[in-house]
Amino acid sequence: MSADTIARSSGPFTTPTHRARYRLVLTGLVIGALVLTALLLTWGNSYELFSERWWRISHMRVSGIIVIALVTFCQAFATVTFQTTTNNRIITPSIMGFESLYVLIQTTIVFLFGAAGMVSLPPFARFLLQSALMVLFAILLYSWLLSGRFGNLHVMLLIGIIIGTGMGALSTFLQQMLDPNEFDVLAAKLFGSIGNADTDFLWFVIPVCAVAGGMIWVLARRLDLLGLGRDISTNLGLDHKRQTMLMLTLVSVLMAMSTSLIGPMTFLGFLVATLAYAITDTYDHRRILPVAWLLGFVTLALAYFLLRHVFPLVDAVTIIVELIGGLVFLFVILRKGRL
Repeated sequence: MSADTIARSSGPFTTPTHRARYRLVLTGLVIGALVLTALLLTWGNSYELFSERWWRISHMRVSGIIVIALVTFCQAFATVTFQTTTNNRIITPSIMGFESLYVLIQTTIVFLFGAAGMVSLPPFARFLLQSALMVLFAILLYSWLLSGRFGNLHVMLLIGIIIGTGMGALSTFLQQMLDPNEFDVLAAKLFGSIGNADTDFLWFVIPVCAVAGGMIWVLARRLDLLGLGRDISTNLGLDHKRQTMLMLTLVSVLMAMSTSLIGPMTFLGFLVATLAYAITDTYDHRRILPVAWLLGFVTLALAYFLLRHVFPLVDAVTIIVELIGGLVFLFVILRKGRL
């Protein structure tokens, strides 16, 4: 009998080897994140190290790093929380129509007021409007579908998919009636890009994301119980419906911030969550969440660095990441054979 078999326990790690592997992976991800941050700040900066001009260029790049950290934080925490709450590791928050609603809002503004109307509307007011509508849409959907006598998560997910598809079809219909010049302006807003993020709003986005993500972290033990299913968590004293509503509301806030900041990113959250589950191999969300965030940061920062400083394809960063995430999604679906 091996030493690992004798040393088994009921904690988040089954064996000492399991615990050591987790710590090694976490340390490696932290080092990788720090190295990529240093490369993004210094690569191609030809001025004398730590001189005034060097600091000026590095300071300009800090905003891009902050955006990457915020987006990956939102996507990782939101996706892991959503999948645990719905007890399904295939679906993502995007399936509920968040991104379709974002596209519909942007399309409607251009359709009603033209490209000039989009420009004339104060950027922060537009940011608040689309974020508030996305959160309100999610809360109304959750409260309606989870409070009824026949309400359950499966019905909510199905209706969410239908509503998202309907909003996507309406957006396409409106886009076909736009002037080509106005459509070009709209297309630039609908394309997820780190470079398009308006960093003037970071003073608002950072605290909101910190509060929502912090609440998920504090309530991570309840997420562990939610992952056991409705019947078991209820028997253990958890108010399943109330905690489900709370978690889904926090997810909607994080997704609204991420989508409003850089645009739609459908598969980034799924990619990092799937890899985090495989690497950590534990039920403990306080172990899964930081790994998922670091994986997201390393993945997006590496793609951003390569396509900005090595290959002249910086606008394709989100396309490449989404392509990889989509391939992983197809692989998981084909392996499981079901949703």
